[in-house]
Amino acid sequence: MARVFVGMSGGVDSSVAAALLVEQGHEVTGVYMKNWSEDLPGMHCPWAEDVADAKRVAVGLGIDFQVFDFQKEYKQNVVNYMIREYQAGRTPNPDVMCNQEVKFKLFLEASLAADAEYIATGHYARTSEGCLLQAHDDNKDQTYFLYRVTSEALAKTMFPLGDFTKAEVRQMAKERGLWTASKKESMGICFVGQVGIREFLSEYVETSPGDIIDQQTGAVVGRHDGAIFYTLGQRHGLDIGGGLPYYVVGKDMAKNEVYVSRSIDNQNLWRKELTLADIHWIGEPPKDGTYQVRVRHRAPLIDAEVAHMNDASEKVTVKLAEPQRAVAPGQSAVIYDGEECLGGGIIQAD
Repeated sequence: MARVFVGMSGGVDSSVAAALLVEQGHEVTGVYMKNWSEDLPGMHCPWAEDVADAKRVAVGLGIDFQVFDFQKEYKQNVVNYMIREYQAGRTPNPDVMCNQEVKFKLFLEASLAADAEYIATGHYARTSEGCLLQAHDDNKDQTYFLYRVTSEALAKTMFPLGDFTKAEVRQMAKERGLWTASKKESMGICFVGQVGIREFLSEYVETSPGDIIDQQTGAVVGRHDGAIFYTLGQRHGLDIGGGLPYYVVGKDMAKNEVYVSRSIDNQNLWRKELTLADIHWIGEPPKDGTYQVRVRHRAPLIDAEVAHMNDASEKVTVKLAEPQRAVAPGQSAVIYDGEECLGGGIIQAD
């Protein structure tokens, strides 16, 4: 049995992960990662409630509990990154960066320094000898968000929920009488809670109104309150009345213009070939060949031809077997070989 520090967010998943580790006989310490505690106008950060819930579960399980404060590093490495990407007109995924920079770097380093042998989280994923494998529950599999974790970190990580479905985890929480058994999942930004990206960005970025332009006709069909808030394929929130719905098919950050089309077949909405940069491989870079690719969380795995653009593997080309809709620059494309997640990269503009 091992000394394991388990990240406890105050949610049901990490609570059950901690309970299972205790039942397996490990020496467990629960850790709440304090990444963000700032209230914004009209937005309450739930960190105090979450840490209280996590501590109640830890007390019930009879395990030690600590709080690790990563706020400074989180603001620098996750929040500022996200803001920069949106300002550049891209659509980043802060959860991916959080896992890379905080949970499987800072948390791992701090835990090992405190004499832990392993860390654990409530992610739905599996590991095997430093490899990352998809979870048993296809609907909850979170390997898409974990593709930038290193093999060295994975070798020191346990994912107790990897073989269970979400329904089974909920049932286990109820059976064990865990405080968080009926707690709802947080669906907002990873570090703020129930907050939309528009509301969050509004507090940090100056924006100005601009035109929404029909790409086919060049006609101004509406107004927006900041091009930064719109992403490729977006349909809702355009406030353009009458007729068929419009979809965002592009934007120009310099001109502060958003381009839309009523055609779902608009060529800007669909991509079959991708260029990936900022590549990360969990193990050795795979050889050029046919793999499976996921272009967003819960998107289907699509067969694709993956090829390195140069010997240094700085960029990768991906030719999808079938076009995918609304693949926005800044998002991640993650590459799989069967159940193993190999890594991936950041999608570049055409």
